[in-house]
Formats: sequence, structure tokens, C-alpha cells
Amino acid sequence: MKTTILKARWLLSMAPGSGVLNDHALVISGERIAAVLPWAEAEAQYPDAERVELGEHVLIPGLINGHTHSAMSLLRGVADDVPLMDWLQNHIWPLEKKWVSDDWTYQGSMLSACEALRGGVTYLNDMYFFPAAMARAALDSGIRAGVSINVIDFPTGYAANAAEYIANGLAAYEQFKGEASLDWTSAPHAPYTVSDETFVALRELSEKYEMQMHCHIHETQFEVDSSVQQHGMRPLERLNKLGVLNEKMMAVHMVHLTEAEIAMLAAQKVHLVHNPNSNMKLASGVCPVTALEAAGVNVILGTDGAASNNRQDMFGEIRAAALLAKGSTCNSTTVSARTALEMATIRAAKAMGRASDLGSLEVGKLADVVAVSLDALECRPVYNPEAQLVYVAGREHVSDVWVGGRQVLKGRVLTTVDQVGVLDRIEHIVGQMKAGL
Repeated sequence: MKTTILKARWLLSMAPGSGVLNDHALVISGERIAAVLPWAEAEAQYPDAERVELGEHVLIPGLINGHTHSAMSLLRGVADDVPLMDWLQNHIWPLEKKWVSDDWTYQGSMLSACEALRGGVTYLNDMYFFPAAMARAALDSGIRAGVSINVIDFPTGYAANAAEYIANGLAAYEQFKGEASLDWTSAPHAPYTVSDETFVALRELSEKYEMQMHCHIHETQFEVDSSVQQHGMRPLERLNKLGVLNEKMMAVHMVHLTEAEIAMLAAQKVHLVHNPNSNMKLASGVCPVTALEAAGVNVILGTDGAASNNRQDMFGEIRAAALLAKGSTCNSTTVSARTALEMATIRAAKAMGRASDLGSLEVGKLADVVAVSLDALECRPVYNPEAQLVYVAGREHVSDVWVGGRQVLKGRVLTTVDQVGVLDRIEHIVGQMKAGL
């Protein structure tokens, strides 16, 4: 079994109660972390190990993108500066109906996986059609993924009705369920696109197959108001009555919340996926992260899809989460640098049901590791590496990435994917789309 020692100036394990370790090495044996030791001790205990000298770098756990639509990288920039429902109904849904296919989904998902890995993301929690295509892209690129059994209660090029969406999703699950790098989620799209009966069916599927649930909820005020008109109650009240608000639910966006709803989320142990940049770009509002934190809700971070963000950049989300919380509350102490980093690592692993394996650099956990260079001129001087990652460094400073002990990015070059080939295929598809617009 191969053993590798990663030597860096700083190591930030993100384990509860931990701080920054100076001049420490991370020892990888096979796919897992074997030790975290001072340099000299690591070299003495593992004299035959391969050594990777990383100099003025900080080692962190692989970042987890808690919500994205990977294939929608092919729609990056097609409809900017419009409100959410206009964006969906008049731009995105018509384009998806015309173009989305298994191969389209695969190629877009490959592009997103490459962007993610180059940005220090080792896990994508995806929500999209043709989940088998997403699964193949994740396996081919070397990234981990939460793959969705996605359901929306109207016909698309993928399925005609809820029963067909579920059947297609389960077929993909059966095909790939043995792949250790893939998790699966039961994913109703949103309260305004999914019926009560479908929510119940997906809740039962989640329980049967021990899957997390993944759903857009309370994204806009229009969504909330429409629910009151149609159902006589706000979306969260409706979902609570349907029994889907529990520790398996990853509720995405959650911008418009009352104090009573925040208390209910905490009591039900619902995980909340905050997408600050997408929410700002679509003018959906600001998620009340400070109040959620005070109530004890597990808040994590996601990028949303590249059609609405438009970057699959978790460093950008980490920084935005910290700054937006401060600016919106006039409280500079809320969402500290440490808290923002936790939202993209250990807290995200908890939401995915993977805290025992992912989210921190601890002995026995899977070796999903990111090396961030802080030796660039724009990153100096370094007084606090933890804060430097949030307020200064960006995804462009990610130099090397390991997923399960396998190096997938080396010196900013992907080792698992032909980047030129990926771009060639993308340009071909986009050329066809532009000709058809």
C-alpha cells in the first residue's frame, strides 16, 4: 500500500476544537489518513514513504459544495440579470427542454467537475436530470458526488411524470450503488414544482434507501406568497405536515424565514444549504445565517448552478457567507473565518451523512486533501492562515488536490482528465446551441 507524506508550512485539520498546526505533515496510506505529525516525526516513522514538499502552503480538507446543478455549466451566462421565475420559466426551462440529454448532462458535468477540482472542491452535491450521466462524469474525473434522484412534476426530455422520474433515478442508483465515491439523494425540486403525493413518495424512498433529501425551499418571497394562496400555508409548514423536515433534509436557499420557522428547523435538525452568491445575483434576498446559527441550525454552503451564479467557486462562497452575514447584521463578529470554513468542510460532511469519513483531516478519515499556496505576493504577509483562506486566498491559489489519496490535481493541472478534450467537446455542444438560439 502506497504511503505519502505531504509536508506544508501550515495544516488546518478542521477537527472540532483544533487550530492551525505549523510545520506538520499529513501521512496518507492508501486512501486514508494514517497520521498527522510534525515533519521530523513523520519522516522518522515513515522512512520509505514518498515525500511531497509543499513549502508555503496550507493543507485543508477537500471542500464540499452542498448544492449545485453540475450540467448547467453549459448554460453559464445565457440569461443574466433577470429575476428567478423569469429566469426559470422564460429562459432556463425552455433551453433545457430543447437540449438536455444524457450526453449533454455528462459533458456539462465533466466541465463542472474540472472547475470544482481546480478550485479545491472534492465533493459535489448535485441535483439534475440524467443522474447516470452525472455519476459517470464524477467517476471519470475522480471527484466525489452526491447524485440525485431528481423529481419535478412536469414533463421534460428526461421523464414524463413523477413516477417516471423516480423509476429512472432508481435505475441509475441500481447501476452505480456499489461505487464508494458516490452518494445518492432523494431530490424533490421545490414545493412549487412538486405535489404532496410526490413529496411523500420521495420521503418514503429516502427512508427505504437511507438517502439524504435535497430540495429548494423558501428561495423567494414569491414562492412563499404563492404557497399561501395555493395551499393556505407557507411552504415549510406544508412540508412539515408531510413529514419531510428532519435530519435527512438538506433545505437549499431558505432566504425568507420567520423566527418560528427557524426554531422549527433547529428542532427538526434540518440542514440548511446557504447559496449567498446565487441568491444575491438573482435578487432572491439574504439568508438569515446569524439567526440560524444562534438557533443551532447546521448551515453549510453551496454554489448553485453555473447558470445562476455563474462561478462554481467555493472560496467565493466562503468569503461571501462571512461578509454578507456581517454586512446584513452590522455585526463584525458573526460568521467568523473559522465558521465559514466549517460550513464548507466538517458541517457539510455532517449534512451529507458523511461526517465519519469526510470534512476534516483526521486519522482514519478518507484522504481528501487540498493544498493552497500562500506564497503569492497577493497572499502575503500571513499572520493568520485560517483567516487568510477566507479573506485573501482564492481558488486560483489551489495547487494540488487529493481525493481518497489519489492526486487529481498537480501543480494546477488535472491528472485524471484531458482538459483540452473536455473544452473541445464543450465548444462543439455550445456551437450547436448558439446556432439554435
